[in-house]
Amino acid sequence: MEFRKIIAVDFDGTLSLGSIYPALGDPNIDLINELRKWQNCGNKIILWTCRDGVLLDNAIDFCEKYGLIFDAVNDNLPEIVKFFGNNSRKIYADFYIDDKNKKMEEFIKYKERKL
Repeated sequence: MEFRKIIAVDFDGTLSLGSIYPALGDPNIDLINELRKWQNCGNKIILWTCRDGVLLDNAIDFCEKYGLIFDAVNDNLPEIVKFFGNNSRKIYADFYIDDKNKKMEEFIKYKERKL
């Protein structure tokens, strides 16, 4: 079974910029447009956020306003669940886009400076 790429993207500080949680900030138009291009090529986009309830609904509505419709929200894609035979708590993706993201090398350098 061949999959297209799956992209998990955070909301606060990533798709929505310059606000203090739980407020909505300005849209990250460059990222939103890039994600839409990837999606139009057959790739899947998952909203991966700590928001829930009304705050999650607000985030989804915010993104839809700018034309970004998610293939899943805080959940694995059905084809991934089928492929692995379970729906783990960890969201499976090829790319994770998050303002808090660090590469392993950056983490090691940070740790060495702080310890």
